[in-house]
Amino acid sequence: MKLYSRGQVIFFSVVTGLIVALFALGAVFLGTASRKTARGETESPVSVGAESHIDAYAINVVDATHYTEDERENISIYERLNSAVVNITTETMAYNWFLEPVPREGGSGSGSIIDGRGYVLTNNHVIQNAFKVTINLSDGSQYEGNVIGTDPDTDLAVLKFEPPRGTNLQLVPYGDSNGLKVGQKVLAIGNPFGFERTLTVGIVSGLGRPIEITRNHIVRDMIQTDASINPGNSGGPLLDTQGRMIGINTMIYSPSGASAGVGFAVPVNIAKRVVTELIQYGKVRRGWIDASLVPLFPQLVSYAKLPVSAGLLVSRTRQNGLAEQAGLRQGSERVQSGRSIIFLGGDIITAIGGMKTSSLSDYYSALESNKPGDRVTVEIMRGSRAMSLEITLTDRDETTN
Repeated sequence: MKLYSRGQVIFFSVVTGLIVALFALGAVFLGTASRKTARGETESPVSVGAESHIDAYAINVVDATHYTEDERENISIYERLNSAVVNITTETMAYNWFLEPVPREGGSGSGSIIDGRGYVLTNNHVIQNAFKVTINLSDGSQYEGNVIGTDPDTDLAVLKFEPPRGTNLQLVPYGDSNGLKVGQKVLAIGNPFGFERTLTVGIVSGLGRPIEITRNHIVRDMIQTDASINPGNSGGPLLDTQGRMIGINTMIYSPSGASAGVGFAVPVNIAKRVVTELIQYGKVRRGWIDASLVPLFPQLVSYAKLPVSAGLLVSRTRQNGLAEQAGLRQGSERVQSGRSIIFLGGDIITAIGGMKTSSLSDYYSALESNKPGDRVTVEIMRGSRAMSLEITLTDRDETTN
């Protein structure tokens, strides 16, 4: 049996008393807290030194439906208009070893429904050389597309499908390509690489870009954009932030064939006139001067001792044609240039309607907005004398044919 000294006994007694007292105080505190909780009372949290550490690693939970104003704008435009953008697929005709026609899969592109009767605006190169065109809608339905008209000069075409009676088609509304500003936001909806109704966003990167669409023909007012445009986007709409079509996506500049951030769209104001002509006539009627014209080049200028170095030499005019009746003179001295025959001595056209004409592309552009029957002012050099004539235009197709 172990014996304790009097001091040890006193020490143990004091410690035991303190422990009992602490237990008693704890019971009182817990009871008070329970009563406060029952009455709905709460204690304020006690600030501790670790609080700043906890806040630093806290997770900020954000409502998933909280979008920026820009995102809401993109979503709204896409949800409203994606069903108005169609996927266009084509079949072309090939020939086997026995010269028998064999259908094969052609290209694909995009288009915009612009009329409730089923008219679709797209690029000419999307449906060029196709013997069968299929228009695929957002709901999965497919329709045969009929080519109403094409315009290679602007690379535009109008197709038509027959929607079921009573169908309320979503349309892409026209905007206005005049007054566009470099830097303004644009959106493109299309079917790149077959991925249907893809939305891309960018800005207007440049305006008035002269881009050659066909040989000798340049569209001078193409819209440049950095919105991603890839094979399959051709023919789809370029939209402003109101969801209005301001251009028709047509081509890209890319060494690899994929988007490099340099895309071009035909301005919608050009398309408006073209669409009207295609629906009404199946072609675009363009005014033309009924004469054979040759762009000046250094050897010709030197050989013929011409008074100007830039312009279009009038080699021949149509006999009794509108240009001849207006006083335009053709050449008379027959010379050969390569494989071509040129008649020297005729007038030299230097401008049409105030636009300089140094090349055939200038000539096309000068007459772009003119129709057969329009009168234009033609500035010429006759020898060393500058003159101007008023010439009535004829139909280009009739002249070239």
